[in-house]
Amino acid sequence: MSKNIINTPNHIAVILDGNGRWAKQRGFSRTEGHKAGVENLEMLINECRDLDIKYLTLYVFSTENWKRPAFEVNNLMSLLNKYLTEKKDVLIKENIRLNIIGEIEKLPSKIVKLIKETINQTKNNEKLILTLAVNYGARNEIITAIKILANDVLNGKIDVDSINENIFKNYLYTHNIPDPDLLIRTSGEYRLSNFLLWQCAYTEFWYTDVYWPDFKKKDLYEAIDNFSKRKRRFGKVDNES
Repeated sequence: MSKNIINTPNHIAVILDGNGRWAKQRGFSRTEGHKAGVENLEMLINECRDLDIKYLTLYVFSTENWKRPAFEVNNLMSLLNKYLTEKKDVLIKENIRLNIIGEIEKLPSKIVKLIKETINQTKNNEKLILTLAVNYGARNEIITAIKILANDVLNGKIDVDSINENIFKNYLYTHNIPDPDLLIRTSGEYRLSNFLLWQCAYTEFWYTDVYWPDFKKKDLYEAIDNFSKRKRRFGKVDNES
């Protein structure tokens, strides 16, 4: 497929799944699987940037992932810290803005500090908005938004009858980015796993059996090519006969 695609998505979201199973198939530890997954991010980010895709959102660590063994959680936190430390200058150089969604205040303090520094140093970058969903859960996001909105109603900041989808969106973590046009999930699973439940109301889904560490440029292009051929009606009637 050529890079001169007529109908490319403005926003791609990816559920990076299958690191553990990829490692198990090869007799490696889950740690090695996560390392391989992190290394594969460079390909995805570079391709999306080169395709002039404006927004890329990656499901990095969910609120449910805390239930994993402590060793694995600590390893994931270390990989996140390492990635941000090593890639901060790259993001600045490549005109990529870092955005984070999720309850980052519950992360280790050194990671929170690094996240805030990177966000601040890349805040004026415009080529690609890279959003990492870290300690993120969509149900929690919606409940948090409802609590803040309810408090604003009680304090007279907003009238209850004026609440609509556009107003509610302003209370979500993703208030500053558009909804995903295309969601990709690797590893052969067919579910959202508590990811962007509100935002994916009209998102096009594309699934692949490929584990995330084995996800290549050709897989990305296959997903985008498939997306480009779909008709997005958003509830309207197709004008074609």
